[in-house]
Amino acid sequence: MKIAQIAPLVESVPPTLYGGTERVVSWLTEELVAQGHEVTLFASGDSQTSAQLVPIVPRSLRLDGIHNSTPYNLIMLDQVAARRAEFDVLHFHIDFFHYPLFRRMAHKTLTTLHGRQDLPELPALYRAFPNMPLVSISNHQRTPVPPVNWMGTVYHGLPNRLLKEGKGEGGYLAFLGRICPDKGPLEAIEIARRAGMMLKMAAKVDPADQKYFDEQVKPVLDASPHVEFIGEINDARKPEFLGNARALLFPISWPEPFGLVMIESMACGTPVIAFNCGSVPEIMENGLTGFVVEGVDEAVAAVKKLDTLLRPAIRSRFEERFSVGAMARDYVRIYEKLAASGEFCAVAAE
Repeated sequence: MKIAQIAPLVESVPPTLYGGTERVVSWLTEELVAQGHEVTLFASGDSQTSAQLVPIVPRSLRLDGIHNSTPYNLIMLDQVAARRAEFDVLHFHIDFFHYPLFRRMAHKTLTTLHGRQDLPELPALYRAFPNMPLVSISNHQRTPVPPVNWMGTVYHGLPNRLLKEGKGEGGYLAFLGRICPDKGPLEAIEIARRAGMMLKMAAKVDPADQKYFDEQVKPVLDASPHVEFIGEINDARKPEFLGNARALLFPISWPEPFGLVMIESMACGTPVIAFNCGSVPEIMENGLTGFVVEGVDEAVAAVKKLDTLLRPAIRSRFEERFSVGAMARDYVRIYEKLAASGEFCAVAAE
């Protein structure tokens, strides 16, 4: 098939550091090319891909300090629209920016919703564009959304060789992701303290969260000798960081749409102790790949049960449920369904 992948421009594909959506777009794009599809990637010029790259901006907007991506998204959408006849499917990963321009060719589009859907302004948007074909990344993500044109739920998948199984010999708990209240960094620090274990935190601090970090997190870090704050890390450092950890702490307090870090940890054979929010019960298998808990007390108790889990079994479940091959196959089935409906529309119009 001839497939266009339309990516966010804030980060490169794949991102150099933090950036879940761009990372997933990269894995999907490369796997589709490996499966023999003709793929064109609309993204920033510093992206790395085996697909045909259409650079919209020279490099990712974050590197140039540009926070408003809307003008550049409009430029990208104009280029995609001009080339729409070249593709069987236009797969969008940029939220809803394209809806007005592409609503008359909705049968040729697919939009993956990568973010939270419980924001108050979103129901009105979906009611205004009910026919746009959508994919959710977990079933829970759909909960706040009014009736729309769901094409399926496709869980994220990553390449089997990207991360390898580790032995957890570092003797520490891990926190990986972004520093913000919803991600639970303070809860992670408390869990590790009460469990009597070291905590290593590999986390990004966005400008929007700098005040929270400076005023609430850093004072706790300074008073916590059991915590090592590493900062943001890239993919090359994740195998060692996750593979050596006894467990990953995921004490979130928001409706997480997926939680990519959970399957990255599973790929390393490292169990996850996660709060029961959002997609967590879908991604985690309690007592097999980790523990789903209701709060700090249960998380501390779960740390004491880590020896009951088998790292090879965790890695095996990752390969069965969250490989990039499975993700790509699920998307291709949806692409083919869309293409078939497009052929029907063309015949009906004649």
